[in-house]
Amino acid sequence: MKIIFFNDIIYDYALNAPGATGGAERYAWLLLRALAADGWSVTVGVRNVVPPGETITVDGVQFLGLDGGHVLRVWYKVLRSERPDWWLWQCADHWWGPAVEIAKLVGVRTIFSAMHDMDFRLRHALSLHPKLWPMYAWGLMRTDKIFVQHSQQLAELSPGWRRKATVLPGVVTPAEDATAHSCRSPYVAWVAMLREHKRPDLLVEVAKRCPQVQFVVCGGVSRHRSQAGYSEQMLSALRALPNVDYRGLVPPEQSLAVIARAAALLSTSDSEGFPSTFLEAWTSGTPVVSLTVDPDQLLKNEGLGLLSGTIDQAAADIQCLVGQVALRETFGLRARDFVIRRHSPKAVSKLFRQSLPA
Repeated sequence: MKIIFFNDIIYDYALNAPGATGGAERYAWLLLRALAADGWSVTVGVRNVVPPGETITVDGVQFLGLDGGHVLRVWYKVLRSERPDWWLWQCADHWWGPAVEIAKLVGVRTIFSAMHDMDFRLRHALSLHPKLWPMYAWGLMRTDKIFVQHSQQLAELSPGWRRKATVLPGVVTPAEDATAHSCRSPYVAWVAMLREHKRPDLLVEVAKRCPQVQFVVCGGVSRHRSQAGYSEQMLSALRALPNVDYRGLVPPEQSLAVIARAAALLSTSDSEGFPSTFLEAWTSGTPVVSLTVDPDQLLKNEGLGLLSGTIDQAAADIQCLVGQVALRETFGLRARDFVIRRHSPKAVSKLFRQSLPA
């Protein structure tokens, strides 16, 4: 089977470049790499990073340099020349409507993969050109397959769309081992871009309530889904706190190392899909403390961390975990076992293949 995907950013993840950002892009790279390891032919169309017409292969994934010109013309040309079985698309975008029609014209089947809970709240799904949501909705209606991240997203689909949808867990490469919590520095990790919906302002409030706890923060400034100046304001607030070690935008492997050695990972986001940072924490045996986000109630039902609900409770939960090594070890063992069973590359690629229509 052959699958194609169009995205420039995941090339940075393939190279572990310092500028690699975006949870959706990281998810795509890990998924496509897993499919390649499972025997799929995987092509990623990229602009500007690979010369037009040339290919560079990384971990079995072929990155194909695209020509310039309008994206619809480029997509049509590449689909005709590559002849993939499937075209994978992630995230809400008005271009998905015409993209599906181009694929049908060429005889390529399409997959939409949700990356955020907002993706199926159609009138509010688009961050750019929100009035063009009917084009996006048309694409969802006409696509051949939909993957969602958790059961709540599945429940939000209309019955007609739900019939062609499957929950596909995120991919994470299980860590070979995990640092014992007795050997860790008792700091709390926060890893995300300084965007409004990530709520770094709540991180500031939690850190103020835990003056004896060290916080290590990885993430750069961004205007995506954020007002001008918001990230810079948060940057100043974080740098002003004596118990916050702000490291800025770092290469993916550095942020993974920060999470792997932490006492806990803190999530302050208002909304997500299935955060890749949760998986990265769990595979390292690091429990998660989340204010709001708990996909499929895994923190509660599987015992992989704590859902706090309020700033004060998050501060209390963090201080509890930092002070109780044995409790952290218990959470960590559960988390590592859970990731291996459900989120390993082999488990996800197998489910991906089995879920596609014949």
